[in-house]
This record gives sequence, structure tokens and C-alpha cells, in this order.
Amino acid sequence: MTPVLVPLTTPDEVETFLAEHPTAGVFKAGTCHKTMQGFGVLETFLQDHDLPIGFIRVVDWRPASNHVAARTGIQHQSPQLIVFKQGEPVFDVDNWDITPERLEPVFEQYVPARAEAAAVEAASTTEPYKALMRAFLSGELPDWAFQDQYINLFRDDASLRSQREFELLSKLFGDPDAYHGGLHQLGAPQERGDLKARVQELLNEL
Repeated sequence: MTPVLVPLTTPDEVETFLAEHPTAGVFKAGTCHKTMQGFGVLETFLQDHDLPIGFIRVVDWRPASNHVAARTGIQHQSPQLIVFKQGEPVFDVDNWDITPERLEPVFEQYVPARAEAAAVEAASTTEPYKALMRAFLSGELPDWAFQDQYINLFRDDASLRSQREFELLSKLFGDPDAYHGGLHQLGAPQERGDLKARVQELLNEL
């Protein structure tokens, strides 16, 4: 497994990381599931391209995040990806714009391809989702309570997750931020088919 993720917790660590890697990326991780989705997109490119990534958890490591903003002149967003060449930013993208369409030309232009595909180290756990699903399947939670708790958990999840995990976790109710106006517009929990059957299927896949 090729390590490609480096935590950057201080301004000095940011400078050291950029000095050590002529081509590098900095990924700012926020406090909602947009981080999960953005990193999932990035992860698919990291498997085939040699781009060391320094990641900053902006809430916990704010001095590092502020240093990157001051150093580059790029307004802070989260999630946010900045690609550097020789320590200078050449590309930045944030929030919902972290898409395959935006990343593909940048990786083609600036990032060398790997000789062999790499596995990306992104420590995460799906146990909170599994526990919630088990509680629902055992009858501890009614449909609406399960939907409400699941979507709030998903909305607040800022884990660095693979694209596969993000797609799996989206299967039950989709993207929580796609429902403008709040949870009351989500519709009945059963409207996508038998909820318990779908929950059991997802639990088996995770």
C-alpha cells in the first residue's frame, strides 16, 4: 500500500511538505459530508497518479489552513484541493466543484501517472452507520427516526472516504444536501422500495 496522505498540522509542516515534493496537493477537510464526497473523487485519481497529498483538518489544524491561504492568496474553502508545482499553486478547486471533469485535465497536465495503481490510505470507519442500521433492523428505531438520524449523520460526516464508501452510503437516501428546504422534503422513507431490505443489503456490503 503506497502512503500518499500526509497530515499537515502546522505552518512548518506545510512548508516542509511542499519543499519535499516538487508536485504536491493540499486537501482541506471540512466538517460535513462534502469533504467525504470531494475526497472520494480525488481518491480515484490518486490511485493512478503520483501526487502526494497533504491534508488539513481545518477545525483542528486551523493555523496550517490559514498559512496556506496567506501563502497562496487563495480564499479558504472546505473541502478544497490546491495543486502545487515547485511550491507555487497552479490549480485550486473547492466544494461541489471537486468533480472528475474538473480534476482530469489538471492531473493530465501536471501529475505523472503511476507505473502501477496504488491503494490510497484513508483511515475511516463505517461503524456508526452499521450501528444505526442494526438498531433499525432490530426494531429499536421506526422508519422516520432512522431516516432522520442517518441523514444527519451523513450530512455531518467529514471523513476521508473512498469513492466506493461514499456511493454506498448514498444508496439509501441520496445526497442530503440535494433536498433544499430540509428533511421534510425527503418523502416517505419507504418510497424507494422496502427500506428494511435495502438497509440489510447495504449492511452486507459495508
